[in-house]
Amino acid sequence: MKHLNTPISTHAMHDPLAAMRERFLIPEGVRYFDGNSLGMMPKAAALQTQSVITQEWAHGLIRSWSDAGWHTLAKRTGAKIAALIGAAPEHVIACDSTSINLFKTLSSAVRLRPGRSKIVTDSDAFPTDLYIIEQVAKLFDLSVVAVPAKEMLQALDHEVAAVVLTHVDYRSAEIYDMEIYTRATHAVGALIVWDLSHTAGAVPCELDACGADFAIGCGYKYLNGGPGAPGYLYVAARHIQDCEQPLAGWFGHARPFDFTQNYAPAAGIERFLCGTNPVVGLSLLFHALDAFDGAALSDLREKSTRLTQHFIDGVEPRLADHGFSIASPREAQRRGSHVSLRHPQGYAVMRELTRRQIIGDFRMPDYMRFGFAPLYNTLQEVDELIDAIEDIMLTGAWDKAEYRQRRDFT
Repeated sequence: MKHLNTPISTHAMHDPLAAMRERFLIPEGVRYFDGNSLGMMPKAAALQTQSVITQEWAHGLIRSWSDAGWHTLAKRTGAKIAALIGAAPEHVIACDSTSINLFKTLSSAVRLRPGRSKIVTDSDAFPTDLYIIEQVAKLFDLSVVAVPAKEMLQALDHEVAAVVLTHVDYRSAEIYDMEIYTRATHAVGALIVWDLSHTAGAVPCELDACGADFAIGCGYKYLNGGPGAPGYLYVAARHIQDCEQPLAGWFGHARPFDFTQNYAPAAGIERFLCGTNPVVGLSLLFHALDAFDGAALSDLREKSTRLTQHFIDGVEPRLADHGFSIASPREAQRRGSHVSLRHPQGYAVMRELTRRQIIGDFRMPDYMRFGFAPLYNTLQEVDELIDAIEDIMLTGAWDKAEYRQRRDFT
């Protein structure tokens, strides 16, 4: 199906990332707009991880900790991620999950600001962040001030120990200015932890240049590290030596193979490691990041903006009369790499799209999220998505009995 009014000329625009699409295993017939939840599989990850299993593990066995470099995999993976988030390679390490890394970094932050009584965060943050923040607050006898992100600056005072904020909002894709929020946090003597889960790999940021204190993120969205891929964390150089993270484990020890009974943290970012690293998962992420080789951050951002703007420009004239509203910022500089639509029948529409092998995701109560990954999505796919939604509404294909019982989308 092709809408006659689609501006075909945009498809011919120069795209320096066009060849990157060939780096991914894309199922035939699938149009995928959920890279903001789970990225597609890079071919390199599939090939290299097979080698990890059949060669490094099967034949190298325990020797592969040194011979294959398993013992440095967390740091080497972190260095690749650092290049995508504006950080020096020695300030980032890949490990654990986003939630665990939030617990570690936020605990470290409040320990660096003793005598203060508050943690400030966004009341509309991803729920897991709120759960972890509440638990850290209980452990350190702090109160949580949760307000909408746009009101957080007014909530800052000298009783605040730490601020936690997501750089790109998971529902709306709104970008919060890293420099402004970091500067305001520092003005009251507090520290800030940034969640980059919807940032890295699609939206550039400059952690070091903005003076950020801590950051966390996941490896399975735009970084394409696979389901449940390890997360990562960033710590500014000025804080590392003073941090006492709460999950002290043998991999974070200065001399892990001395097996001493007393803990001494590693000198660098490795002190934020805990137990034995998941080598297979880290290997997947490490090799998946090769998909970004040769991709300039400016080109990633330009392609992301072009895709999201093309979607918005198509939605407004064709879907507004069907009751759809755009829940993401119209201004490109304030918008991440996904666009959310709202519709009373959004859940049913998403189910019908999935049946047609057009995959996005749904968030309560009525958000239809479509992620546009600059490494593999195309303008033609965006047109096909809009065509399909319009057809679903014109034909009433969303109105099916099996769509009335909610089934979770991730």
